[in-house]
Amino acid sequence: QMIDHFGGVEEGAYEIYNCVEKIIKQDILGCETTELEGKDLGTKEESTAPEEVVFGDVLWDAHDEQEQMEAFQQASNSTCELGFEKYFERLNDLVAAPAPIPPLLVSGGPGSGKSLLLSKWIQLQQKHSPNTLILYHFVGRPMSTSSESALIIKRLTLKLMQHSWLVSPLTLDPAKLLEEFPRWLEKLSARHQGSIIIIIDSIDQIQQAEKHMKWLIDPLPVNVRVIVSVNVETCPQAWRLWPTLHLDPLNSKDVKSLISAECNSANVKLTKEQEKKLERHCRSATTCNALYVTLLGKTIACVGNTGNIDETLQRCFQCQDTVSLYRLVLRSIQESLQSDKEKSLLREILCVIGVSHNGVSESELMELYPELSSAVLASLVHSLHKMCLLTYGCGLLKFQHLQAWEMVRVEYMEEGENVISAYRQKLVEYFTMQLSRDRVTWRSADELPWLFQQQGDKQKLHKCLLNLFVSQNLYKRGHFAELLSYWQLVGKDKSSMAAEYFDSLKEYEKSCEGEESMICLADLYETLGRFLKDLGLLSQAVAPLQRSLEIRETALDPDHPRVAQSLHQLAGVYVQWKKFGNAEQLYKQALEISENAYGAEHPRVARELDALATLYQKQNKYEQAEQLRKKSFKIRQKAARRKGSLCGFALLRQRALQLEELTLGKDTPDNARTLNELGVLYYLQNNLETAELFLKRSLEMRERVLGPDHPDCAQSLNNLAALYNEKKHYDKAEELYEKALDIRKRALAPDHPSLAYTVKHLAVLYKKTGKLDKAVPLYELAVEIRQKSFGPKHPSVATALVNLAVLYCQMKKQVEALPLYERALKIYEDSFGHMHPRVGETLKNLAVLSYEGGDFEKAAELYKRAMEIKEAETLLIGGKATSRHSSSGDTFSLKSALSPNIFLEHGQR
Repeated sequence: QMIDHFGGVEEGAYEIYNCVEKIIKQDILGCETTELEGKDLGTKEESTAPEEVVFGDVLWDAHDEQEQMEAFQQASNSTCELGFEKYFERLNDLVAAPAPIPPLLVSGGPGSGKSLLLSKWIQLQQKHSPNTLILYHFVGRPMSTSSESALIIKRLTLKLMQHSWLVSPLTLDPAKLLEEFPRWLEKLSARHQGSIIIIIDSIDQIQQAEKHMKWLIDPLPVNVRVIVSVNVETCPQAWRLWPTLHLDPLNSKDVKSLISAECNSANVKLTKEQEKKLERHCRSATTCNALYVTLLGKTIACVGNTGNIDETLQRCFQCQDTVSLYRLVLRSIQESLQSDKEKSLLREILCVIGVSHNGVSESELMELYPELSSAVLASLVHSLHKMCLLTYGCGLLKFQHLQAWEMVRVEYMEEGENVISAYRQKLVEYFTMQLSRDRVTWRSADELPWLFQQQGDKQKLHKCLLNLFVSQNLYKRGHFAELLSYWQLVGKDKSSMAAEYFDSLKEYEKSCEGEESMICLADLYETLGRFLKDLGLLSQAVAPLQRSLEIRETALDPDHPRVAQSLHQLAGVYVQWKKFGNAEQLYKQALEISENAYGAEHPRVARELDALATLYQKQNKYEQAEQLRKKSFKIRQKAARRKGSLCGFALLRQRALQLEELTLGKDTPDNARTLNELGVLYYLQNNLETAELFLKRSLEMRERVLGPDHPDCAQSLNNLAALYNEKKHYDKAEELYEKALDIRKRALAPDHPSLAYTVKHLAVLYKKTGKLDKAVPLYELAVEIRQKSFGPKHPSVATALVNLAVLYCQMKKQVEALPLYERALKIYEDSFGHMHPRVGETLKNLAVLSYEGGDFEKAAELYKRAMEIKEAETLLIGGKATSRHSSSGDTFSLKSALSPNIFLEHGQR
């Protein structure tokens, strides 16, 4: 946190005191301040609760979350709107537009104000649209943690789950995570009554963005809107067809306003002649973007009334882009330093930050450079921060803008890789020294393996990964994909990775003496077991988890909460292994220990109840599962209420009370809509009986006020049908879906998203209840709707064709399925190319059809092509991709393909 203060010492101390108090209350104690109360779910989602409590068994890094909060605050810091009103209107139109629509591309040159625009618009949406859920991600520097695709997708999924109070297992396999995100988005968006807006800033900085963000090309759920920002030069070609909002260069009025704001803050007054010169200079695309003009204003303001402003302007006018202006700023800071030693330290600081993974802390800089005093460091950092070169993120110094980083590389590292390698080596030595002292912090785990990766030193990377505490740190903070990528780089597959970890642990165990070291050993065994479980190596995961349990029972006590933790993790493996009897016994033991240790209303107890409920659901014991879920939900409600969480029960209950007050009035369309909303809210609380009551009242009121054939009645019918479907009252659900479909067919356009929604859900219900003949015309209608919405050659049409083909295959009508698959294959090949995973999946299904038809030669040929695509995809992602049919990674066989379930895996969206 940087505090700018001009004035007395006592005032400055008071400002610092207030700032520190706020940080302690908000970030450490988790108390909500009045400043937070105006924010909507996009920022209220940020929670300081222990992550395992919030997200069940999913591991998450509080530092990554804090980084996003700070990135958002930094992006929205400017007080100048820069004529954004016209852009706000365009963004508002996107939200209001009827679905389905592709993502909106916000494009502009580097420093054009994209992040500022998006952050300001987010704030406006939070203020004026309280029912809108906004999820954002600001991508930082390329190759930083914030640019890792698997972490971004996991964060967005977890935020959706957290908002909808859904506790559900989530894969950590990066390839599966990316593949499953569209299904999560559809599932969770259906639970949200209102719009969901996903905003990803600087998406083009994500490594292999087009490949890892391929979910963007799929049709989005009807209540979901996506906005992404890109630099014009680096935008992937396929995305250029999306609706685009291009940020124009600043006009002369905005340029003047921005420079005046900077000058006024330093009490600097420009002459008319100087203003005219500035106006003439800031006319090209590179000299009238927001960052360039801001830097220009700050440079003039720094000179002040005592310096020669005309001379400064002359020097600035020679800089025709932001990078060259940053160079001038840096040289001005150098000139202000008193000694060559300080100039040298300035260079060292910037270069070390430049070659790091996520930045460097002040304390690390002072340990790296013992000659660097705190006074000199504070002065340098203040100057660099003031001039937009550096900023803070999670307590680390990092570059404020990409152009600042580029300038440092050009200015100080033009000699190339040798210079960069030398600075990386300095960091390697520093963090290696920390490891030798048994100081394994999140910083050494973040930086050291990444630095070895950048240096291409596989031997040292391998040794670093076998430091059990480094790997444990990365894994427990949710950096599973990163850890996996390091192992793939050193050429190890999953089995050999598991064997090496286990050998290292057995070796480490020999040196363990005393209770403390044994407890630490148990933690390491548990981490290894969880890691192997996430890799799909279930049989290998049991041994370390069992060993962790044995150690804890001996070193601690059989009734210690950590024993419950071991029981819970071991049960999770048995669930995946489908050994439900073993799992149930372990979960019940864990539940008993947790209740005794924490009391019956603790979130840990809720976690065990949820786990048991999920287990019963897998065994079709729905009544027992429902009872446990209700009990768990009440515990979570109370915990959220005690914590004062604004994103959980408190918000839900407050909204429910407001709606209840509104429903006391007479019959009106607004009150009917309110009743419908209230029913949905109770549905989300899993209070199905109360939800049914309100949804029925909404339907009755709408039929009285609007007439039984009004589209709003179809909405109530649809919601009631969904509720009965959830309660497994399929006959009632079917009747209501059919009524809703009848109304919507007559009242709405043939390609209306609401019609598509009802068609889809009724079709799925028919299929679920075995009424396949009734499902066929609806799946055919779904194809028609998508053709009208997107055109006959759109990938979403191919998806609908595959869904219909799946149905025909279940009905043993392979002849009807074949042309549908062939047409879908042609669309996928034309849209994505011949090596896309969708092409591979469709080829695999065609291979099955050929096999069942007796054409074994053609089946073999098609299957071979499908496997070539799968292997190519595996090489791109890295490592061995496990089969969809086995957690142990068994290969696909045509024998298993004879099961109709193979067809259900594809095209469910």
